[in-house]
Formats: sequence, C-alpha cells, structure tokens
Amino acid sequence: VKICSPARCRRTNASRRACLIARFNFLYAKDRLDAEILLKKFICDIEMVQRTIYVAAVESFRAAKKAFWKVKIRVKETLAINHCGGPAALEIAALDYIACHKDVYDVCCSVQEVICCMNVNPKLPCPDNVDFSVISCFIRDMCCLAFSMQTLSPPLDVAFGVDGELFSRRMYYRSCDSDFTAPFVAYHVWPALMENGTVLVKGEVVTRR
Repeated sequence: VKICSPARCRRTNASRRACLIARFNFLYAKDRLDAEILLKKFICDIEMVQRTIYVAAVESFRAAKKAFWKVKIRVKETLAINHCGGPAALEIAALDYIACHKDVYDVCCSVQEVICCMNVNPKLPCPDNVDFSVISCFIRDMCCLAFSMQTLSPPLDVAFGVDGELFSRRMYYRSCDSDFTAPFVAYHVWPALMENGTVLVKGEVVTRR
C-alpha cells in the first residue's frame, strides 16, 4: 500500500482547491451568462432570469452535498473492510478515493432533483411558462463542481442569501444596475463561495431601496 506523506496530501489538497476555485470563477464569468441567454428565450424579465440562475446554483450545491454524504458513507463502509488506520485516516482515504473516482457520483439524479426543486419554488416562474431543463448543462456543471468541492479538507460551500438582508461588502459585489446608496439586498445574482465561514470569492447582488 502506497502511503502519502502529510505534506504531499496538503499539496494535493491545495492544488485541487485552487483548480476548483478557478472553475467556480469561470462558471460565474462564462457559463452563467450562457445560461442567461438560454433563459431569455422564455423569460423577458432579466431580474427573474438572474433569480432563476441563482436558485439553480444554490440548489445544485445542496443536491450535490446530499449526494456526496451518501456516497461517502458507502465508500467508507467498503474501505473499512481492509483499513488498518484510525477514523481520521479512513476519512482521508474515503475523500481521496471519491476525488479519484468521480464516476461514483450519479450527477443525473442531482440535476433532476434541482430541476424539480426549481419547479416548485414560489419565487420562480410557473413551470408551464418555462422549461428549466434548458439550463441542465449549467446545473450539471454546478453539481459536479459542488461535489468535487466536498472532497477538500475543509470542504467549500456557497452562502445562502435572503432577499432584504443587509448588504455586506465582505460577501458581495453590487451589480451595475444597483442603487449604490441602498443598504439592503433586493435579490441575489450569484452566491459567495465560503470556506469555514470565510469568504473566498464574493458573490453578486442587486441593491435597491
């Protein structure tokens, strides 16, 4: 059995972390805008389009985290049969295994779960007016990213925002069409990326009086 040194494990974790953060930024800069273009064919209101993508992003993380928890339990039970170390070593082994075997994640189930949640979300357009599956590729990428972020130690997550919350410069950028004197968030455009309560990447919001 090949044993990795703690220093090598830390370097590997740091490298994966940097790549996943870069992917999160790319999804915001490119894939999010592509999803907006697809939704604009069904929804004329840009605010509703941005709200929809935000909900898709947050729900993707929620679904992926739930799926990861189930996968990790199965992997740990399998690895425990021949594992000789303690619980901490088993946890690390399970995370490494999942990180190297991404096929253990049934992302299609998560995508369908996200779309179902969006269909019953009262803040989004009626399902009769729009088919949220048009952004299924975006949702799939978000789910895969969120799942991979759970293999880090500590894991990364997105902050869940609430309409009407006090604007925080620490967590968010204001969107260009915001009222820059308004102290409260009207709605969220993109979630902030967090690590143990620390903001790694700011989100985007619209502030209005």
